[in-house]
Amino acid sequence: MIAFLRGRVLDKQPNRIIVDVQGVGYEVHVPLSTYYDIGDPGAEVAVRVYTHVREDVLQLYGFLTDLERQLFERLIGISGIGPKLAVAVLSGVESRELVMAVQRGDVARLTSIPGVGKKTAERIVLELRDRLSQLVMPVAEAAPAAAAGDRLRGDLVSALQNLGYHRAQADKAVESTLSSMPDATFEHALRQVLRELMR
Repeated sequence: MIAFLRGRVLDKQPNRIIVDVQGVGYEVHVPLSTYYDIGDPGAEVAVRVYTHVREDVLQLYGFLTDLERQLFERLIGISGIGPKLAVAVLSGVESRELVMAVQRGDVARLTSIPGVGKKTAERIVLELRDRLSQLVMPVAEAAPAAAAGDRLRGDLVSALQNLGYHRAQADKAVESTLSSMPDATFEHALRQVLRELMR
């Protein structure tokens, strides 16, 4: 089984990358978070890999962080959730936010992810809540301090989606704005995000 790849980005699309490892190109399916952070073609990259084998298919799923890989493995362990939907979940919500949504039982946040209905969201909360405890001790300890920032991030993304922006585009713009002005108010941050998107 392939568990790790180090090489160069040969090509990248929003749902997959090709990693050139000493002349061999590996097609790796990735969530949007990894796609955005992976670097441009030619960049050095190291990805953690989950090898998915079915009788007629062998597919690689890649992640920049170990937390994402572990969440992916736990998601596909849930009945009715395959690799494609697991990648969609990780594309629709940042890993730490997913952990907190599961811990809070926030079904509404999970159903805001494209492709996740209410029953699937409820199943994710029910089946993952206990299995995340060991995985996320550092996240859980940081949760009170991070809660306000996560709420602001969620409010900004929601506002942009209401204005017609695509979720992935909204996530990226909000992340960029909040990293440069972490103490901004909602109104100030929203103005700045809209300025960025209109450039």
